[in-house]
Amino acid sequence: MESTTSFLKNRYWVLRHGKSIPNERGLIVSSLENGICPEYELASEGVNQAQMAGQLFQKELKENNIPLENVRICYSPFSRTTHTAKLVASVLGIPFEGDQCKVIEDLRERYFGPSFELKSHDKYAEIWALDENDPLNRPEGGESVDDVVARLTRALATIEAQFQGCTVLVVGHGDPLQILQTILNAAKQHTEPNCHSLESRIQAVRTPPILSQHRKFALQTAELRAVI
Repeated sequence: MESTTSFLKNRYWVLRHGKSIPNERGLIVSSLENGICPEYELASEGVNQAQMAGQLFQKELKENNIPLENVRICYSPFSRTTHTAKLVASVLGIPFEGDQCKVIEDLRERYFGPSFELKSHDKYAEIWALDENDPLNRPEGGESVDDVVARLTRALATIEAQFQGCTVLVVGHGDPLQILQTILNAAKQHTEPNCHSLESRIQAVRTPPILSQHRKFALQTAELRAVI
């Protein structure tokens, strides 16, 4: 266990937001400006999913003997992720406005660019084909996989600086959470000497062959997963 987590001060779980109104309508909502709008929060099915995810997380905490005071919920500012985090906090009995819940802007959805924004979900296939071919290539006006890695590294550094010895639930979006799992999975397997810090480990594995594989870590809506 020591070798896999020695570069991190906390344990991490990820939770993709519950089924949202954009999911239900088949829309890509990826800009921060649109993402924070209340009309793009969870659909009623997503509310149920988020509550069930909270119950599952509660069960996992008990099975792992993790006290609630050690739990931190870090979430994207989008309305669908904020809504999900709030519901999970409620199930756990953690005050959402308290010190245990933190919004982190760098956890926001990947911006796919103006040519994809508010368009059909069917266009995701184009983006993922682009990623597989070259994860450093940006959709026009949007973020590449590598761009997302840069801000996820900042997000992790922020969390690691603020919390130590905690169980951190990261409530986020499909693409960023796939990418986060990709880099953490590669980083924990990276044993090169002189790569002791979080940043140096991620930098060492921030290569096209690794980043182009992020779809292997896909999550369903409201899917909870232990990462590291």
